[in-house]
Amino acid sequence: MRPTDSKFNAAIDVVRTLKGAGFDAFLVGGCVRDMILHRRIDEYDIATNALPDQVKGLFKNTKGVGKKFGVVIVNYNGFGFDVATFRSESGYFDGRHPGVVTFSDARADALRRDFTINGLFYDPVEDKIYDWVNGLKDIESRVIRAIGCADQRFKEDHLRMLRAVRFATILNFEIEAETFESIKRNAHEINKISKERIREELLKIFLPGHAHRGLELLQKSGLLKEILPDVDQLQNCRQDAFYHPEGSVFDHVKKMLSMLPEDASVILIWSVLLHDIAKPRTASLDKKSGAIHFYGHEEEGEKMARRILKHLRFPNKQVDEICFCVRHHMQLKDAQNMRKSKLRQILMRPTFPIEFELHRLDCLGSNGDLHIYEFLKTALKELEMQPELKPRLVSGNDLIKLGLQPGPIFREILMKIREKQLQGELKTKAQALDWVKNNFPSAT
Repeated sequence: MRPTDSKFNAAIDVVRTLKGAGFDAFLVGGCVRDMILHRRIDEYDIATNALPDQVKGLFKNTKGVGKKFGVVIVNYNGFGFDVATFRSESGYFDGRHPGVVTFSDARADALRRDFTINGLFYDPVEDKIYDWVNGLKDIESRVIRAIGCADQRFKEDHLRMLRAVRFATILNFEIEAETFESIKRNAHEINKISKERIREELLKIFLPGHAHRGLELLQKSGLLKEILPDVDQLQNCRQDAFYHPEGSVFDHVKKMLSMLPEDASVILIWSVLLHDIAKPRTASLDKKSGAIHFYGHEEEGEKMARRILKHLRFPNKQVDEICFCVRHHMQLKDAQNMRKSKLRQILMRPTFPIEFELHRLDCLGSNGDLHIYEFLKTALKELEMQPELKPRLVSGNDLIKLGLQPGPIFREILMKIREKQLQGELKTKAQALDWVKNNFPSAT
C-alpha cells in the first residue's frame, strides 16, 4: 500500500516532526484513498491538532494560506504540503463557505468531509488507518457515499455533487442510491457555484477513458440539464438510422467520447462534445423521403459553442480553436472533390490535427466509414514529403521590387500565387515572379 517516492518520504518526515512535538498528525483525504487503490498520488495533505502558529514554529519554511481554516503550507525537502488543523464547520450560507469554523479533533474533522472514501486518516509512522466513516468498506465495494446526511453535505458545498460524479467516473465506482437521489433533488443548486469551479470539474470528468460515463452520469443525475442544457437536449434529437445507427445525437457524442485517444486535448474533447450542438435547432424532416436534415448546424453550432464556452469562462484561445473545429467539422467530407490547393490549405491549418481526429471519431461514432479519413491520411503524407510547399514563394516586398505599388491588389496577387503554388503550378520563386510580370503589366 505504501508509496516509495521521495515526496511520500518527505510527507512522513513532516508527520513525524509533528508527532515528535507531541501532536497528532495524519495523511488525509484523497491521498489515502489512492494509496489503497494503488493510484498515482500527486499531493499529500496532512491534518493535525497543532494550531497554525505551532505548525509554523516547527518548520523553517512555511506560509499561512487559510488562517480562518487553519491551513499552513509547509515547504520541506523541495515539496509543499498543506497542513491543516483539525476542524469542524457549520453555518454554511452560500453553498460553499462555512460561517463558523471550530478547531476540533481528528474524528470530528473526518465527519465534516464529503464522501466516505475521502474521510480516511492514515498515520504513516505507525502505518495505521483510522476509519470513522466506513470508508474502507465503501472502497472495497467501489461506492461513492456521502458522509452522514447527503442533503446536508451538498447544501454545505453544492460543488460536491459534481465531485461525486467525478469520483464515480474516474474511479469507475457507483454512486450509492441515497447519495444519487440527493444529487437529483439538489441538482438545481449547482449554478450557484462559480462557473470557473464548474468548468474545472467538467474538465476532469471529460477525460479520455471515462468521458462517456461522465456524460451519462451527468445526464442521469440532472446536473447536465442544469450546467449544459443544450448538450442535455441532444438525447431527444434523433438522426437518420442509415448514417447514424448508434441512435440520437446524444448517443453519437457519447460513443465518440468513449473512443477518445489517451492524449486527447481539451480542444478535441470539447469539439467532440459540441460539434453537433445545433442539430436540435436545425433539424428538419423531408416529408417525401422521410430523411432528417440538419442544414446549417455547423454555423449555428459555432455560435452556440462560443456562448457555452464563454459562459464557463474558458480561455479565449481555447474558445476560438474549439469553435473553429465546430464550424468546419463537416468540411472534410468533401475532401475528395476539392482542388488540390484548397485541400492543402486545409491540411496546413494549425487546427488540422484536431479536425482530422474529430473527423475520425465522427465516422467511428456513426456508420464507421473511414474512406475519407484514409484519403486524408494519404494526402497528409504526400504533403509532408513536400516541405517546400509550406513557405510562401513571394512576399509583399518582392512585389514592391517589381515596381508594383502597395495596395489591395497585393492581397489578391499573393493569394493567387499561393493557390498556384499549392496546386503545383508554380514551384519556384522565379516562376512566381515571372507569372506576376506576365499578368500585371505595371510590374517591371
